[in-house]
Order: sequence, then structure tokens, then C-alpha cells
Amino acid sequence: MTNRRNFLKKMAAFSTLSLGSCGWRLANVGSNYVSSNQSDKLYIYTWTQYTDKELLTTFTIQTGMKVIADVYESNDVMLAKLQAGGGGTYSIIYPSDYMVQKMAEKGLLIEIDHSRLIGLDNLFPQFNNPTYDPNNRYSLPFNWGTTGLLYNSEQLVNAPEDWEYLWQNQDQLNKRFTLLNDVREVMGATLRMLGYSYNSQNETEVKQAYQKLQILKPAIAAFDTDAWQNKILAGDLAIAMCYSADAVKICKENPKLKFVIPRSGSSLWTDTIVIPKSNPNIAGAYAWINLILQPEVAAKISERLYISTPNQAAFEQLPKAIQKNTNLFPPESLLAKCERLTSLGKFEEIYERYWTQLLT
Repeated sequence: MTNRRNFLKKMAAFSTLSLGSCGWRLANVGSNYVSSNQSDKLYIYTWTQYTDKELLTTFTIQTGMKVIADVYESNDVMLAKLQAGGGGTYSIIYPSDYMVQKMAEKGLLIEIDHSRLIGLDNLFPQFNNPTYDPNNRYSLPFNWGTTGLLYNSEQLVNAPEDWEYLWQNQDQLNKRFTLLNDVREVMGATLRMLGYSYNSQNETEVKQAYQKLQILKPAIAAFDTDAWQNKILAGDLAIAMCYSADAVKICKENPKLKFVIPRSGSSLWTDTIVIPKSNPNIAGAYAWINLILQPEVAAKISERLYISTPNQAAFEQLPKAIQKNTNLFPPESLLAKCERLTSLGKFEEIYERYWTQLLT
């Protein structure tokens, strides 16, 4: 499992952010919780794309707390660090939806006290009671998106419409495409192409997906979730399997690059915010979540980081061009074919075994 997000090489200015403009200041919230014996620092553990210098500075100005953001490259890396006792300094973590299930089952998360939140009712209805975390018991949504194929429309005469395009054009695409370095995404996409569920718990089906990928492997340039971005911009790749958040950003740099959600279906993911049980600064954690829930803040984050906000009030503040961007906000007809990755418990060992065989 690997990096879900690429680090923003240039931080965009966040000068328009003003919490005072909405008549609400984090300092006021913080004063309700912060006591003299609590930490004056807030440590967060997040995906590489989700840190923002100006946002961290704004939080410090409003609360008096300094924010230190560490980044990770995969859900598994994050979980391993937490279980090994290396996550005791973090008060906020950003796991993906299925990882919330795992962490809750392992007793690593606190139940969120909704009475301490401001703006929870700003969320779209579908994010108020998600299947991976009913009633947002342990998490709040931060970003959501899909997985698909980003391709160079100049290099490819026929645009890809489904995952099978890679197999059908294997010779033409030899060493000119990458797949994510993510077992559940790659195996899931192949399963979906074969007519099965992304979350199949049938070993025969998983084996079929593995065998299909074995056929494709000689033509794959790399299993990669990060470095492909520079390569496709340079013209060295024709296609990359990627997350919609990355695709939207890359398409802005080169409009000749296009993103497609495969017609047979894809994954639908949500990255969330949780509070680990080992957190040393509960007041800071709630103040951080309340910052993210503010519509003005969430809208600016969506614009700047090219992410799909789950905050309806924030969505309504976005420019029409962003609201109508189907890469950020796909039509229901496409979303209906997408599946959420779910925690598969012990059966995930089957996926890992075939994945290890594929990579070696």
C-alpha cells in the first residue's frame, strides 16, 4: 500500500482566509477547552497533500497553539506506526474510510463528541451517516473522490473507457503506463473489470484478478502512486491509474491530459479526520476539526487543493466552474457504479499474498 497523495510542491496563498468574516474565532472555541496544563502544540498526522502552511499559521493565530504536521505515504504505514507506539504525540490523524473501520475495531480511536462540534450540519446528507462509520461515531469526512485513468489525449487516438483498455492495447502501451502501488485499488479495479466486487471475499475471483494482472505485468512501467505525475507531464507516460484529486491538479497543468472513471466502475473513497485514543491534546483536536468544518475554510481548501469537499455549505460557495467539474463532482450515473473499499478482516491476507507474488 502506498502514497495516496503527492506533496504540493508550491503552497498556494491563503490570504483570503478570514475566520473573523464568519463571526467565529477558534480562539473563542479554544478558550472553552484549553487549560493551563494542556499542550500548547497540536501534532497532526496526515496525507502529504493535506498540509498547508498558511492554514497551520491561521490555526496558531486563532488558538495560540503551534501545529506540527507529519505526513505519511499510506494507510498501512500510519497504522503500523500507531500500533508500534510511535503515534502518541498525534491528536489528529487523516485515515481513509476503510481504515477508520480497522482503527475503530482495534480500539485506537475515541468516539467524537458531536456536542463539541460547530458546523456538523453543513455536511452533505450522504456524509452524515456513512457506511464505514455510522453516524460519524469516530470520524468526520475531509475529502472524497474516485479512482480512474489519466491519459494523454495527444498520444492516444482512442480514449480509454474502461480498465480493459490496458489489456486490449498492451503492446501499444508497453512501458508507457503505471498502476497504483496499492493492492486493494489494483486488485479491486481488475475484479470490477471481471464483473466482481472491489471487496470480493471469494479467493477464486481474487486469483482470477491476479492471473489477469500477471498477463499485463510485462507492459507495466511501474506500480507507482507518486512519481508518475512528473513522467506524464513530461510525455514519458501515456496513461496512469490515479486518484481523482491528483488527476484534477495535473489536468490544470496540462489540459491535454484527461481523466476518466472506467465505465465498469471504480472505487469511491473518503479521507477522514479522527482523534486517536493516545492523543495528548483533546482541546486542540476539537478546535482543528471545527476549523475544517467552517464553510469558508472548506471552500478555500477545495479550491486550492483541488479536492471534493463533503461540506454542502462550502460547495455552495465554490465558483460555478468548480461545481460543474465532473472530475471533482462526478454525476450520480457514474457514482452509482463505484464501490467503497471496506475492511475485509483476515481475508485481506489473501489479497496481500497474491499481491506479493505479483510484485516479485
